[in-house]
Amino acid sequence: MPSLKFTYKRLFIISAFMLSIIGVVFIYSAGTYWSAIHYEGEIPFYIKQSVYLLLALIVFYTVSNMPVFHKEKTWRSLYLFSLILLVLVLIPGIGLERNGSQSWIGLGPLTVQPAELVKITTLMYLSHQLSKVPSGEQVVRLRHFLLIIIPSALIMLQPDFGSVFILVVSSFILLFIARYPIKLYVAFIALGVIGLIGLIAAAPYRLKRIEAFIDPWSDPLGSGFQAVQSLMAIGPAGLLGHGFQQSRQKFLYLPEPQNDFIFSIILEEIGFLGGCFIIALFCLFIYSGMGLALQSTRSSDFFAISSLVAMIGFQAALNIGVVIGLIPVTGVTLPFISYGGTSLMIIWFIVGVIVSISNRAT
Repeated sequence: MPSLKFTYKRLFIISAFMLSIIGVVFIYSAGTYWSAIHYEGEIPFYIKQSVYLLLALIVFYTVSNMPVFHKEKTWRSLYLFSLILLVLVLIPGIGLERNGSQSWIGLGPLTVQPAELVKITTLMYLSHQLSKVPSGEQVVRLRHFLLIIIPSALIMLQPDFGSVFILVVSSFILLFIARYPIKLYVAFIALGVIGLIGLIAAAPYRLKRIEAFIDPWSDPLGSGFQAVQSLMAIGPAGLLGHGFQQSRQKFLYLPEPQNDFIFSIILEEIGFLGGCFIIALFCLFIYSGMGLALQSTRSSDFFAISSLVAMIGFQAALNIGVVIGLIPVTGVTLPFISYGGTSLMIIWFIVGVIVSISNRAT
């Protein structure tokens, strides 16, 4: 009879793989027309994503069999390296600008987004730092917050609010798991509100996003366009949707339907029940990942696995919340499913790290 840890690990990998396959299938459905119109003569998105998935699985297999990812010195080095990349991306001529954000570094035909790496390295290095706090002792240390503040500030200079939001919330979840005093979270919330007001004052377009969230139909062709088109895709779909490849909004109504709003197309084509199935897969992924964390015997392993699983789960919830109109538009992709080679390989790198740690967490 297989051990409980083996069962968790198998469910963890299978759920991640199924989500990735669903991603390729719906990138084919959602992005083929957009690709033909806007990228005529280029390789279709679904073929690229299939290649990216193959590379991502190679990354996963390699990383999951490497014994170095449980070591603090590994993550200290990678954390410093990711900070250097965040500085480099801000230098003109090195950093690439897309949609108003200078967040990428070009490496030949590939592009790398340092913010994706720094989210992982911050959580991992912070996990090792928190594991040094004596068991049962509630200690607030400035260096824990500096590990979060420094990369967050560099990412905001790009600017990339979505990545900062995921990093900060995931880090605070980790602090909560590590039993930071509850009363501090009141201060965190107050500082968050003040910070949000400051961000809105610094970039008024964020206020327009909030206004569009409250009433997207007040500006349906401007700030509320994506939200309106997403709801128009979801609303008529019903329980079973219009059928695979029968989406209407993908025909140049919903911008870049293979990216952040791919869940809108999924709901439009396979309906409420199909969307529930995908959410159930994410729940299975989180459940099995937390099962692996609870099987750990080292606090650093428990913190590391828990924080990485929480980050992926939070990002999925954030994307789905945006798509169905519960959260203002943030520009966050749906893990495993949205189109993008870098994001897919990063997410499978995380899965590989978790499995690698779990292999040694005995």
